Amino acid sequence: MSETVSHNDVATAEKADFWFDPTCPFAWVTSRWIGEVEKVRNITVDWHVMSLSVLNEHKEDISEAYKAHVARAWGPVRVIIAAAEEHGPSVIKPLYDAMGTQIHIHANKDLTDVVAKALAEVGLPAELAQAATTDVHDAALRASHAEGINKVGQDVGTPVVAFNGTAFFGPVITRIPRGEDAGKLWDATVALASFPYFFEIKRSRTESPQFG
Repeated sequence: MSETVSHNDVATAEKADFWFDPTCPFAWVTSRWIGEVEKVRNITVDWHVMSLSVLNEHKEDISEAYKAHVARAWGPVRVIIAAAEEHGPSVIKPLYDAMGTQIHIHANKDLTDVVAKALAEVGLPAELAQAATTDVHDAALRASHAEGINKVGQDVGTPVVAFNGTAFFGPVITRIPRGEDAGKLWDATVALASFPYFFEIKRSRTESPQFG
């Protein structure tokens, strides 16, 4: 039976924190799953930026193609941080949704265009796009990134989820569980992460992320 959460339960909901980079397809799938979890488990989610660019800026053992990707990936996270600083943290999730839809659903590879369209969709000033090419907000970006990554260690990526005193990278999933399946995966993930001596369970991935 589905444990659909009523609006009357919001005041007593437990809080999860979710760190994402909007360019990461795996974070996008996991974030859509978390949205499903909110419908069937009594949780609310606070959204935070982490950055693949920050995470990989000093790494040499990554491919040239990935280096090019993380060099471009500064823009969207800088804009989200700038928007949050100027308009409050409530804009983070809508901007992520808008950017992620452009990047992952519409396969828009022009991140400048992604930023412009996302700002317009959310109703934020177009001038915020200028933050993409400046380091003015990088101290806040790095602080947000560090808050998430320090909970799980430097040898993982995005997303990071924190809940009830524990935190974990992922889960890395390629499809979006719906309904009670989403809740079951949440229960299992939180249960595993609650064991302080549990670190990893893994198998070879056989498909790319699917966003439908």
